[in-house]
Amino acid sequence: MTRETLDFDDDQNLLDLAACVGESLRQRGWMLVTAESCTGGWVGQAVTAVAGSSGWYDRGFITYSNRSKCEMLGVQPALLDQFGAVSPQTAQAMVAGALTRSHAQIGLSITGIAGPNGGTAEKPVGMVCFAWASKDGLVQQETRHFKGSRESIRYSAVTTALQGILHLLDNAIVMA
Repeated sequence: MTRETLDFDDDQNLLDLAACVGESLRQRGWMLVTAESCTGGWVGQAVTAVAGSSGWYDRGFITYSNRSKCEMLGVQPALLDQFGAVSPQTAQAMVAGALTRSHAQIGLSITGIAGPNGGTAEKPVGMVCFAWASKDGLVQQETRHFKGSRESIRYSAVTTALQGILHLLDNAIVMA
């Protein structure tokens, strides 16, 4: 899937998914924070395309470089040295840092290798690590391996991230 092959239906699917996330958050009175690496702010773009998202989207961090992950989210350099930027451990540290540095009650993080270069046998192109967390302590993480072009890998990551928020919201304790 290249930008040329992403069509209105794809954009509409993301908008519908983001609107569903927004409605679930609005019903709880919660705010969302995002920490994105390989998606470069695409989740933030998707949620802010929904009218009224300022009522449920607090902020987004685009932390593409390791330095920005450390400076903006408090990811420890030793963690990056040990596990790398694309790891479940880094994804979890990213979402924890985003929650700490925002007014949100729930957050997500994405870090991966969208390609077409940069992959290794251990961490191939298409490997994307996600973490979702709420301030009430619920944490979920997942590593996925997507196939396709850079654009399709990133699109799949955005979709998975938003679906993960819905899943986490289904399991979250309603905060007073």
